[in-house]
Amino acid sequence: GEFSERMENPRVGEPEEALDHDMNPEIKMVPFGIFEPTTDHLSIVFSTSMETSDFVVDCLELWWEENEERHADIRKLVINPDNGPHVSSRRTQFIKRMIEFADNTGLKIQLAYYPPYHSKYNPVERCWGVLEMHWNGTLLSSVNKAIKWAETMTWNSVHPAVHLIDKVYQNGVKLTKEAMKICEERIERSGNLPKWDVTIEPAFG
Repeated sequence: GEFSERMENPRVGEPEEALDHDMNPEIKMVPFGIFEPTTDHLSIVFSTSMETSDFVVDCLELWWEENEERHADIRKLVINPDNGPHVSSRRTQFIKRMIEFADNTGLKIQLAYYPPYHSKYNPVERCWGVLEMHWNGTLLSSVNKAIKWAETMTWNSVHPAVHLIDKVYQNGVKLTKEAMKICEERIERSGNLPKWDVTIEPAFG
């Protein structure tokens, strides 16, 4: 909706009018970030629906489509998720979709999770801080305006790749116990950290 964040540093120009309470915004945007620590490349994907396991893996698929050529030589992809519920290694739909991602890309996938309560060490969290400072005080009155503002932020002097996935996601999608048992046969859990270190081999390498 047409609501403005609190303005610490007023921008030059005519001020835009904004409602003073954001109780029923017309559209809520959910951001998801993928940060490559070896290249400083940042991808930001927004959804106008909700954050689900399917949204997360759709973001990964979009990132891979856009960056496969840059990473043509890699055979293994290490992903460091936080401890959000939608990326939990016990979330059946997430594991199913990650197995499909491994099979479709031919990549060996390792999910090496940040420890609980350690998300502050995730560099993506610092990226969100930069984005919030960048559009602080801006009237984000439309999806397009929010996307355009995100595109103009910089992380280590580089603009991020910004996308919108405009589809409706269903919450609570999960597999049956029988289906998840089949998925468990496709993954390898660490003996010491079975919830926090999971490896997925592609069906066809």
